Amino acid sequence: MGIRIEDAEGRGARLEAAPGPPGGRPRVGLLIEDPSGRTSWSCSPAAARELAAALVGAAREAEDAPPEPVTVKARELLRGDVRDGRRVMTVESVRTDGANVQVTWTSDGGRSWSQVYAAETDILLRRRLRPEDGRDGQG
Repeated sequence: MGIRIEDAEGRGARLEAAPGPPGGRPRVGLLIEDPSGRTSWSCSPAAARELAAALVGAAREAEDAPPEPVTVKARELLRGDVRDGRRVMTVESVRTDGANVQVTWTSDGGRSWSQVYAAETDILLRRRLRPEDGRDGQG
């Protein structure tokens, strides 16, 4: 199987993955070929599956995440939105009471707390829920 990949400057290379040679321990061979030459690597089938899973997860995040943080009004927050900042904070619930919005946040560590914002307060999000498809963008 051959796949075109690029470095940060957009220079292309070809990556090929194939079963290793028969005999001995099972291996998966990886060949990377670019204009400057070829490099061969190999790994166990288990490591190849871990690499595949990591690539699938990164691809899902790349597709789900907006290219840049987005700013929304507190009144527009939705369950699953992720706040931008040093620590990951995910919206657990939102309750609007006229001019104020009570947001319950959950941290990666499982801690929950509520904060009250004016409805027009700008909130910077790292990841935005997409109401049209019902997904929370967290994979």
